[in-house]
Amino acid sequence: MNTAQLKKEYKEKIAPALFKQFNYSSKMQIPALKKIVVNQGLGDATQDKKIIDVAVNELTTICGQKAVATYSKKDIANFKVRKKMPIGVMVTLRRERMYEFLEKLVRVALPRIRDFKGIETKLDGRGNYTLGIQEQIIFPEINLDQIDRIQGMNITFVTTAKTDEEGFALLKGLGLPFKNANND
Repeated sequence: MNTAQLKKEYKEKIAPALFKQFNYSSKMQIPALKKIVVNQGLGDATQDKKIIDVAVNELTTICGQKAVATYSKKDIANFKVRKKMPIGVMVTLRRERMYEFLEKLVRVALPRIRDFKGIETKLDGRGNYTLGIQEQIIFPEINLDQIDRIQGMNITFVTTAKTDEEGFALLKGLGLPFKNANND
């Protein structure tokens, strides 16, 4: 694949539309997607170390980039967590892989969610958005026969937008199926 179709679409259609919509004075003001962070918190990994290895392999398969384990920063006795214990897995996607993952998420994975009616429209106040997914099995790369447990994940879209309105317009233009997106 030469360039992701969504990246080409952003440059040719979405960016000019945002430029017009928000009356920017420079093309550098147009909001863009900086990175996508895919994160899985694995609290049960404190008891079973193999959970981290399985999650790293699954996330690497889904994202097309090597996932890394995340470690606890301090001891928490109530959760039986010690400092520097693996408690999660994450991947940060940028450039081509980011657009390829977003395209796969929007066009293949999200429509596979049962009774899907769209995603929430709440951004973080700075134009970024976090999407929670309950099951990793919506991605076509996951083989259902090899799944030990259903695991959720958070997908964070980090943009250069200054406001939620700009971030929402960018993400909607990139194809994220928001609920009640017809209230423009």
